[in-house]
Parts: sequence; C-alpha cells; structure tokens
Amino acid sequence: MTDKKSNIGLKVALGIALALFLGTGFYTSQLYQEKKENEENLVKEKQMVMNDLSNMAKQYDIAIEENDISNEKLIEAKERIQSLMDSLKVSENNIASLWKYKQKYLSLQKEMDVLLVENDRLKVENQLLATSLDSTKVRLEQRTMFTDSLLVQNTALAEVVETAAVLNTVGLKGYGVIERSSGKLIPTERARRVDKIRVCYTVAKNSLVQAGDQELFVQVIDPNNNTLGENAQIQFDDKTLNYSVISKFNYENNSLDVCEFVEARGDDDFVKGLYTINVFNQTELVSSNEFTLK
Repeated sequence: MTDKKSNIGLKVALGIALALFLGTGFYTSQLYQEKKENEENLVKEKQMVMNDLSNMAKQYDIAIEENDISNEKLIEAKERIQSLMDSLKVSENNIASLWKYKQKYLSLQKEMDVLLVENDRLKVENQLLATSLDSTKVRLEQRTMFTDSLLVQNTALAEVVETAAVLNTVGLKGYGVIERSSGKLIPTERARRVDKIRVCYTVAKNSLVQAGDQELFVQVIDPNNNTLGENAQIQFDDKTLNYSVISKFNYENNSLDVCEFVEARGDDDFVKGLYTINVFNQTELVSSNEFTLK
C-alpha cells in the first residue's frame, strides 16, 4: 500500500516538474522571439533614420548646385549630416542610441528648413542683380552714344579734345569679379571671393591721334602698395613704369570701350581695403580711380 502511494506521489512530482520545464521553455522561447523582433525593429528604425538623413543630404546637394555663388552655410550643414550618417552606421542598436540620433535628425531638419528659405531668397537677389547689371550695361551703351553725339554737336568740347594728339580715357572703373567656368562674370565686393579685378574705361575720340594699333598701361595697386598682375617694368627715356597689364587695341579715332583683367600676385589672395587704378599713356597719367574690397 505504501509503495503504491509512493509511486503516485512520484508520478505527480514528475508531472509537475515536466509542466514547469515545458512552461519555462515556452517562456524562454517567447522572450527570445520578442528580443529578435525588437532587434529587427531597431535595425529597421535605424535604416529609416539613415534614409531620412540621406534624403536631406541630397536636398542640400541640389540647393548647392543651383546656387551660382557658393553658400558656405549649406556646405557646412551638408558636412554635419554626413558626419552624423557616418556615426549612425557604427552606433549600437538600442533604443537610447536611436532616440539620440532621431533628435539630432529633427534638429537638422529644422535647420535645413531655415537655410533653404534663405537660399531661395539669395537666388532671387542674384537674379535681380544679374538683371540690374544687364540694365546698367544698356544704360552705359546709351550714355556712350549720347557722349558721342555731344562730342559731335559741341564744337568747343571737340576742339579741346583734339588740341593734343594723345590718347585720353574717361569712365575708368574697377571692381572684383567671380569668374565661372562658363565665362560668366559675377561682381563682388568680398575680397576672399574675388577671382580677378576687372578694369574698364573708354578711350576718348581724338582725330589727331594716328589710327591703328595703340596701347595704354594699366596699373592696379592693392592696399599694401603692391602692383598686381604682371608687375612688369618698362623704360621710357629716363623714367620707369611698373604696370599690371598692357591694353592693346586698334584705334580708329572714335570712342572705344576697353576692359582688362588683373590677377593677384602669384598664389596670393586679394586683400581687404582700398585699391587704386591708374591708366598711363607711356609715363603720362591719363586716368585714375579707386574702389574698395571688403
């Protein structure tokens, strides 16, 4: 009788142990499955953040490419996004880490919204500037025609111009330009953006000057009293002239517009300050002006 009861107790104990074992195995399996699903979800979430950052970087690429003048703010923001993407690639797959990167993404998104609005404003301003320059060119051409007309109509002024058989210039001006690969020139006052100095003037009408090939010497002096461009010397009798570039042109005794480009010294950049432009007919100064780069 005692043995029978012992067998029953043993069977009950084994049943309970088996139930506990199966329950523990099921619970462990559930935990493993949940862990696996969480890891997969974290990987997906991480990839979504990576895709969002990549799309943001592409938007910056488009904005930078469309902008004729390089916008440093856009370039710096693009670099921050690339840095965040590189960091995200090697980050841990956990909720805390992913949350941190999501917060950084949202912050960069707000920054991008502001920068793109500003970039659109700059594009409109650049377009207005280009239109204004075209309009200015038309007005200058009209003014040149008007000046020619005045020179013809005003006998007294014509006699003054023709009293000396030497070339003279009017309307001398200089300014910095950004030179695009397409050949497009964009005026700028920012010294660090300047590629070249553009010097323009008009050779006055003078019937006493012999027609044919002529030359004038352009001298551009920077704020440090350096002669820019070729910085070459030429001797006229006992006088020496340092010049930046020689203007060579065919003169037909009529008003003639001339423009030259002057580069910085060697690999040096243009500096901020007051620049002086002089035009010489041999050693005789015939025109002078100034402009400032900021």
